[in-house]
Amino acid sequence: MSEYQRKLFGTDGVRGVANIEPVTAETALKLGRAAAHVFSSLGGPGHLPGARRKVVIGKDTRLSGYMLENAMVAGLTSLGVDAIIIGPLPTPGVAYITRSLRADAGIVLSASHNPYEDNGIKFFRHDGYKLDDEVEARIEGLVFSGEIENIRPTAKKIGKAFRVDDALGRYVEFAKQSFPRGRTLESLRVAVDCANGAAYKSTPCILRELGATTDVFHNQPNGTNINADCGSTHPSEIQRIVRETGAHIGITHDGDADRVLLCDETGELVDGDEIMAIAAVDFLRRGCLDGNTLVATVMSNFGLDETLEAHGGRLLRTKVGDRYVIEAMLRDGHNVGGEQSGHMIFRDFATTGDGIVAALQILRVMADSGKPLSELKKVLKKYPQAQRNLRVREKPPLESLDKVSALIASAEFSLADKGRVLLRYSGTEPKIRLLIEGRDQDAINGHADRIAAALQSAIGE
Repeated sequence: MSEYQRKLFGTDGVRGVANIEPVTAETALKLGRAAAHVFSSLGGPGHLPGARRKVVIGKDTRLSGYMLENAMVAGLTSLGVDAIIIGPLPTPGVAYITRSLRADAGIVLSASHNPYEDNGIKFFRHDGYKLDDEVEARIEGLVFSGEIENIRPTAKKIGKAFRVDDALGRYVEFAKQSFPRGRTLESLRVAVDCANGAAYKSTPCILRELGATTDVFHNQPNGTNINADCGSTHPSEIQRIVRETGAHIGITHDGDADRVLLCDETGELVDGDEIMAIAAVDFLRRGCLDGNTLVATVMSNFGLDETLEAHGGRLLRTKVGDRYVIEAMLRDGHNVGGEQSGHMIFRDFATTGDGIVAALQILRVMADSGKPLSELKKVLKKYPQAQRNLRVREKPPLESLDKVSALIASAEFSLADKGRVLLRYSGTEPKIRLLIEGRDQDAINGHADRIAAALQSAIGE
């Protein structure tokens, strides 16, 4: 089933406005039932004959998480599957707990960087990796087909729900293991913007236990302030915080903390491309980058290719979306990958993007080298980029937008072989994203403004 035909799943699970289809209690219950049926038939942890299947459920700090959590529990238990409730925890924490408890699957209730009005539902396999498209399609098919409506376990066959109270502590210890044993962060002052999201307890705890002096902001979630003028979608906030506190480094998460952006000691932002460049060069130097290859998406700056080549490595590019980065890493046996937006996957430690694990890799490089972050990020010499993100009322095929297509062709002719134009619809929001890369900032800004204006006229809200 291709993505444009899907009714529920986008590039990162099911997402939308909470309490509006498809992110309703009714659909969540159906998804819980369908997922329970599919996971019960998939290969997973070894089970004794007659043993009950179990699924972990975690969430971020959105108000609507309570509604969806209860609906998912009802759906799972109605098919005879036990639900293990772990409460607010970063998405990578849910993936880890799923593996740690030998569960059959994990479910995360989160809309990541979206505003609090939105929510989402995404799934992990028993091994902590995201579901394949085919499995998502099976779950979706069962939601709409009614095929399992008559499967109604009764009496002792109905599932139970359990709450695990030490999930946070387990995840804290797991994340700390990605930092060298015997090393500390005692010489560093770290500023943290928790986005009032899922990492409001875990990231400060991890940093403090490793010895860092911390200045923690936006760690008072109330259900409606997640990502509100804070977090990685508002990076100017961590820049302000670093300048005011005099921190050596700033760390800012999105709502579910599977991504991270950094800020150097001068208050300058350090994006995902720069994080990947610092990490990949360090891994190459230590002989730890599998296949001497870093995996990134087509959105990453072309300077990243040149940085890898200059240090004896290479860059492998995928479609946009951390799931595609992970798929390529698994397929080809690579251990480091990520996105410009801050999703970083270090497969030596985690199965999915993990904001604090990524930050710890850079903190380790800072500690090993004795260099400030402002110096380390110079390893990447970026090409100028112009990006535009527009909200759209519909998503017609791009080739049907004649004026837009003509402007793109004109831009590509002007750039020749010294730049590129990328235009795509978001898989998680009603938005279209434009990126133009080239040698001349003024020229690419001009092209970007003209194409954005045409898009606004054709399909903008």
